[in-house]
Amino acid sequence: MTHAHTPIALTIAGSDSGGGAGIQADLKTFSALGVFGTSVITALTAQNTREVRAIHDVPPAFIADQLNTVLDDIHIDALKIGMLSRPETITTIATILRDRGLRNIVLDPVMVAKSGDKLLADESVEALRSELLPLATLITPNLPESAVLLGAPEATDTDAMLTQARELLALGPQAVLVKGGHLTDSASDDSADLLLMDGQTHWLPAKRIPTANTHGTGCTLSSAIAAGLARGRDMHTAVAEAKTYITAAITAADRLQVGSGHGPTHHFHAWW
Repeated sequence: MTHAHTPIALTIAGSDSGGGAGIQADLKTFSALGVFGTSVITALTAQNTREVRAIHDVPPAFIADQLNTVLDDIHIDALKIGMLSRPETITTIATILRDRGLRNIVLDPVMVAKSGDKLLADESVEALRSELLPLATLITPNLPESAVLLGAPEATDTDAMLTQARELLALGPQAVLVKGGHLTDSASDDSADLLLMDGQTHWLPAKRIPTANTHGTGCTLSSAIAAGLARGRDMHTAVAEAKTYITAAITAADRLQVGSGHGPTHHFHAWW
């Protein structure tokens, strides 16, 4: 009897003890979208909906052990990379990914938590730019992250978003998705993201949803894209479907009562 292929995705990211972002959000997203999830933990955070109280970095050698052990046994259809706080961690992961020839790499350059706590050391930005961006199939920065990666002021309108997307693409990734949730130039309630790939520009509009429960939205979006790629979607379809999923998850976020700060999105909004 022939069994259907099981789509499998890998998340390389930090753990969020509050459950709303990081590894926890990624695995919930994979599961919600019909993909088996595997993981490599890069850091442990003491975190809730209000703050990141402490970060414990996993030693690079053990990160390598986790990653190699997974890859030695399990075929990975797509992977998502999130929180990488130290240059040594970035170099370790980049070396293995190059040696293994992995594809469908979605890089979410996580730098600051929703609480405002910094998650990426300053010295790690150059390592991220030079080591991982050229390996990425897609990068998914928001506007503040785009500005840090480029050493430029934060974009405040759609023209600046497009300029920065082109500059990011020149750093080596195959495609760039710049998230426009921080855009301040519009009087409307739109929150458009910009996908730049294969020389084409795709705007992905969505209504801005009035809720404070947006913890883990970036993690969830990038892992949803990885899930789509793992299921064989082309990039544009994977991004569009992920945008629909995260919009629904944010819309349903207020159905959850978790913590007293920035609560999580509702990953399982379609089930409970």
